[in-house]
Amino acid sequence: MTPPQRRRRQPLPAPLPPPPQAAEPPQEGEGKNPERLYIITGADGERAPLDLVTLIVACAETPSSAPPEQTAVLRMCRAPLSVAEVSAYLGLPFSVVTVLLTEMLAAELVQARAPIVRQQLPDRSLLEAVMHGLQRL
Repeated sequence: MTPPQRRRRQPLPAPLPPPPQAAEPPQEGEGKNPERLYIITGADGERAPLDLVTLIVACAETPSSAPPEQTAVLRMCRAPLSVAEVSAYLGLPFSVVTVLLTEMLAAELVQARAPIVRQQLPDRSLLEAVMHGLQRL
């Protein structure tokens, strides 16, 4: 037995024509705006020693004169976020984000914290105590 076929109530819209093809494919780096990144970072100076896993936490309210990128970082970092996450959410390269965060650290708008490192192997005596406690149940 074959399942019943459904019928559409409205006809399908006509397909859109394909976009015109460029004469040659864009080269790597074209279509991006490097001038915009320079405007965000300004002159390249000292950078804070930030890692991809360094946690950033906002510690100040957004100043009225803050650029949009700094405002976005302050909104995002109310809870700790890694530099990699900040970079991904802003859609900016890691190097640009480190310069941006260095400026914010100097202005004391954010704090940088080392990531929480967990012990690789649990204590053997703790595991034995748990095992003995489970065996008693």
